[in-house]
Amino acid sequence: MQRSNPAVHAVQALEWVCHNPCTIETAHPSSIESAIRMPAMFTRFLLASCALLGATHHALAQAPLMKGEPPTLVLAIVVDQMRFDYLTRYGNEFNGGLQRLIEEGAVFTNAHYEAAPSVTAVGHSTFLSGAVPAVSGIAGNLYYSRADGRPVQSITDRSATPLGNTSGASPHRLLVTTVGDELKASGKGGKVFGVSLKDRSAILPAGRDADAAYWVGDSGDFVSSNWYFPALPAWVNDFNATKPSDSYAGAEWQGVPLPATPGDEFYAELDKTPYSDQMVLDFALRLMEEENLGDDKLTDLLAVSFSATDYQGHANGIETEMMRAMMLSIDEKVGQLMQSAQRHAGRGRLLVVLTADHGVSPAPEENNARRLPGGRYDAQDERNAVNAALVAAFGEGSYIAGSAEMSMYFNRDPIPGKHIPRSEMERVAVETLREMPQVARVYTRTELESPLYAGDRIDQRVRNGFSRVNSGDIIVVHEPNWMNRPAGTTHGSPYSYDTHVPMIFWGPQTLVRPGRYHQDAAVHDIAPTLSTMLQIAWPSGAMGRVLHEILPE
Repeated sequence: MQRSNPAVHAVQALEWVCHNPCTIETAHPSSIESAIRMPAMFTRFLLASCALLGATHHALAQAPLMKGEPPTLVLAIVVDQMRFDYLTRYGNEFNGGLQRLIEEGAVFTNAHYEAAPSVTAVGHSTFLSGAVPAVSGIAGNLYYSRADGRPVQSITDRSATPLGNTSGASPHRLLVTTVGDELKASGKGGKVFGVSLKDRSAILPAGRDADAAYWVGDSGDFVSSNWYFPALPAWVNDFNATKPSDSYAGAEWQGVPLPATPGDEFYAELDKTPYSDQMVLDFALRLMEEENLGDDKLTDLLAVSFSATDYQGHANGIETEMMRAMMLSIDEKVGQLMQSAQRHAGRGRLLVVLTADHGVSPAPEENNARRLPGGRYDAQDERNAVNAALVAAFGEGSYIAGSAEMSMYFNRDPIPGKHIPRSEMERVAVETLREMPQVARVYTRTELESPLYAGDRIDQRVRNGFSRVNSGDIIVVHEPNWMNRPAGTTHGSPYSYDTHVPMIFWGPQTLVRPGRYHQDAAVHDIAPTLSTMLQIAWPSGAMGRVLHEILPE
């Protein structure tokens, strides 16, 4: 058996630093552990080399590395629940913005999210921060907050005053910076905005220092919160006066009329149609005009997220005529958005990046019809079984404080005064869950907090998605294509159908080398790459790599 060589580990650790010139704190744990175990001579050599490389990297960072003029506008686009294969499935029918991006941009064909749960808040927070939930704190759309003693959304902010809405929201739960934040801090940035139908999709990509995030509120108007300003700008009030949502009452799409009277039923149905995306597009176009984006030498950033694909996919699945029509509509809207942005920025001064926040599973019934696995389960049944097993093991008590996404949260003292070790509750829960046919893997907080924990790609995605503060005590991964939903389909797993998404950069060839790139890439690589293009600091929690293959020589 080959024995471990400390000198070899020293060289490997130094080589890691050479290829990842940042701080030693961000090195892979195994590299640091190897360095700690080295003889003192090797350790001093490694640390001195790290310092030298760090100083060299700092000096290089001050030099203008990218050629040409910087962009005056960065357009960051997310299409909610867009699988990568939608580009190949419907691509021959595209004639708008998606076609332009595919033909003229740098297209990554194997880009994935490397964290689970693969849900909207996680995707949108990763997009421009480069940080996975383990670092960003955004553990899901919804999670149980021990500090609040209740479930919270990723953007819940009870101290924020809602402007036009019934509940406050802000990016205060996002623990890291975004490209927009760093752009403004650099002195090279102008204005930063986020726009979407959904609050989390507008707020999280824009970041903590954004000028504003706008989303559609309970009444169908565009709203915000006092995190950004004390009152909505006059132009937003003017836009809302046109009743952007209510104007579609009674409209027809795919042969089905929307309810004729505005209200909860109408808004829910509107969300599933391209009309809701049209509202977002119209608002984004108006924002570019009113805020003069791209009109000076500073770099502005506009993050736009289209959500109708997600609502439609959840309701009716992925292999429908409605989804085809939805993607053709997205193609058209992305084209209009790019045309307007290019008009504002000027020729050669627009930089575009497009991705999705997650993919989606085929409906189990669609899989079963092809003799493929899949099914439906009830998460409440799993919680009931775990609770019953805990009662049987330790006695009557209040064991489960809450659940969300893939997590179950234990009460810290389920039987006051008994002080049951968490590890023992974990053991009972794991044994119970592993007996269920739909459960593939079960992880415990104890395992995921261990610095020595390792595993395959699925394990690593779960680990990346685990927030020590906001994730639960038990994390459950189900068998592929099994879902906690009575009808339609969903997403959230660490499997490829939920993680494989489009990732395209488009811009002047002084910034982007167009082509097809088939190597592995991750969505958390977008933020470091944009930062390099814009010659600014990386966002504070970014863990990806620079996609150097698309950068010009």
